[in-house]
Amino acid sequence: MTSGPRTFADARRWALIGSELTFEAVAGLDDTGYAAPSALPGWTRAHVAAHVAANAEALSNLVHWAATGEATPMYASADERAAGIERGRVLPAARLTAWLRRSADSLEAGMDRLTEEQWRHEVVTAQGRTVPATELPWMRSREVCVHAVDLARGVSFADLPADFLAALCDDVTGKRAAAPGPAVTLRAAAIGATWKLPGDGEPVPVTGEPHDIAAYLTGRDTGLRATDGSPAPTLGAWL
Repeated sequence: MTSGPRTFADARRWALIGSELTFEAVAGLDDTGYAAPSALPGWTRAHVAAHVAANAEALSNLVHWAATGEATPMYASADERAAGIERGRVLPAARLTAWLRRSADSLEAGMDRLTEEQWRHEVVTAQGRTVPATELPWMRSREVCVHAVDLARGVSFADLPADFLAALCDDVTGKRAAAPGPAVTLRAAAIGATWKLPGDGEPVPVTGEPHDIAAYLTGRDTGLRATDGSPAPTLGAWL
């Protein structure tokens, strides 16, 4: 990995940018538009929007935890998380769009109120990781930026901030390095960055634009190919 480290200020900025891209992507959607397929297999746009809205409320739980010291999990359970998405996806279009914006605005307001000391308080993510609250803006920026693309309304990875894409590649590479998979070396010549996935076999060299590499690492189909012309190795689940 050769890109620079992300900062707290970066993550706050990216979260706002991603939210605006999400709002733009759903603008004008009616019930039919929300019922159309998203870029995620088996999910409609309404599924994606409900997931993003529920994520804002879940992260707001962690903001409350950081502010008060009261342990407040993101979700009561995996079943509760899934049920929230199911309830949200059947909402009328106007109510789903309103929930998406209201939950995002509430999360931002909650983060704005945290003091410097509260930001250092530890919380536990839905994956069971114990992290300082300063990680929450990064978690949100990753959510809104990637899912703005998944809404399949004209936003692409190329529309995301270049520094966010580099940070995303760093983050996903770190997660994938701990799981089984093919060995791949990804090079983005445009920014002089390289990411290495340790794994089985000789590393397969793949070169591409940063936005295509980010899409590939997060499991989106980009058509990336190895330097010998063969398709880039298939990766397992990211999250």
